[in-house]
Amino acid sequence: MTLIKSISGIRGTIGGAPGDALTPIDIVKFTYAYCVKLRERRPKPADARYKVVVGKDARISGEMVEQLVCGSLIACGVDVVKAGFASTPTTEMAVIFEQADGGIILTASHNPKQWNALKLLNEKGEFLNAAEGAAILECADSDNFDFADVDSLGTIEEKDFTDMHLDAVLALEAVDAEAVRKAGFKVVLDAVNSVGGIIMPRLLKRLGVECVELNCEPTGQFAHNPEPLPANLVQLCDAVVDSKADLGISVDPDVDRLALICEDGKPFGEEYTLVSVADYLLSYAAEQAEKAGKPVEEIIAPYKLATVSNLSSSRALRDVTEKHGGKYYASAVGEVNVTTRMKECGALIGGEGNGGVIYPALHYGRDAMVGVALFLTNLAHKKCKVSELLKTYPAYTIAKNRIELSDKSLIDKILDQMKSIYAKEDINDIDGVKISFEAERKWVHLRRSNTEPIIRVYAEAPTMDEAEKLADEIIRIADSIIKG
Repeated sequence: MTLIKSISGIRGTIGGAPGDALTPIDIVKFTYAYCVKLRERRPKPADARYKVVVGKDARISGEMVEQLVCGSLIACGVDVVKAGFASTPTTEMAVIFEQADGGIILTASHNPKQWNALKLLNEKGEFLNAAEGAAILECADSDNFDFADVDSLGTIEEKDFTDMHLDAVLALEAVDAEAVRKAGFKVVLDAVNSVGGIIMPRLLKRLGVECVELNCEPTGQFAHNPEPLPANLVQLCDAVVDSKADLGISVDPDVDRLALICEDGKPFGEEYTLVSVADYLLSYAAEQAEKAGKPVEEIIAPYKLATVSNLSSSRALRDVTEKHGGKYYASAVGEVNVTTRMKECGALIGGEGNGGVIYPALHYGRDAMVGVALFLTNLAHKKCKVSELLKTYPAYTIAKNRIELSDKSLIDKILDQMKSIYAKEDINDIDGVKISFEAERKWVHLRRSNTEPIIRVYAEAPTMDEAEKLADEIIRIADSIIKG
């Protein structure tokens, strides 16, 4: 049994003892702490009501967790808007639609079916920052509870926000629904038997796309490992070829990550989901500026010609951004870190190399629906096959490794010495140590795990052989540091 408490929420396996797994007691304590800190963050008059949106993916434990969370919110005197089956981005947008004080998403994202989690949102439908998350963790451990009396209990209301979310996506200026409809695309969708099977077919239907549904029943019985990685998408790859489809689409259980499959059944690559969408938006901005005879900065205001991804994401985004005359910025790993950096630099588009697209013109959250709509728009305009589109982007490959340690204290020693050894290279230490070798167009990122005594080692280069050699070199040096 496992229970992981972090600043982004609480995550664990269902069943077991309190404190060792995600049990009803842990869920109640954590929800109570969220309410306490919600009131501190957004003080109101004594008679004012607080409202929180609750949405869930389709995993088996969802109903049990939902009842506990909603009941705890009501017991804290908070009104609940229950969104039911809703993707993570839908729940985030529901907070905005409802002008709510916050939101709680019940999803363990790409984790297997025995897992669930509570992910916490602020009044903007965005994840809490580190300080806010830490305060909730401290409060949950205090065991000092004080629930509302009978006359102050919250209320509950049920709403479906799916179509409101899709309306907002299709209303985006950069989404050319008419061009997509005329293109007559055929796609195969793998929604891993979660909420993607509800929202994604509705989006594709409204875009005039023929959709072959694969694992689209929201039963929570995941048909395969739910993380949308190539090794888990063999069935989808085969179905794309067998169906003679133009594209394969895979989403994770809460639909904030998007992986694509080319028409030949080969992976487009998770890293290239964001790259392709960014390339389209940067091109679109330039085209609109040329048509209007105005500077591109004026056309895209209040945003700037800038992109953001985390340190472990592909260099391809930087290359594409600079090709369009834009500026690329890196952030620490984690969605809240990416969105914070995006706001600081006014980025037009950003996200993560795990297939997470964040388009602030819609909202500051990873959203597979807007990713699909923008990707299909680009494909319709380019009038090319998906495999041909992929060839237009810089080619990189990432090797993912790890260094297992018996002593957590060795992590800082290794990271510090790596900075000294590679001091002549470009070093970024905002999140572990990233060493960039500009001449060879390659990098390696060493990052500590928050839950295990390990260092994750991600290395990227133009070929897998180069990436693996770089990772092997770093691991060899780390071993020598450990041995002293």
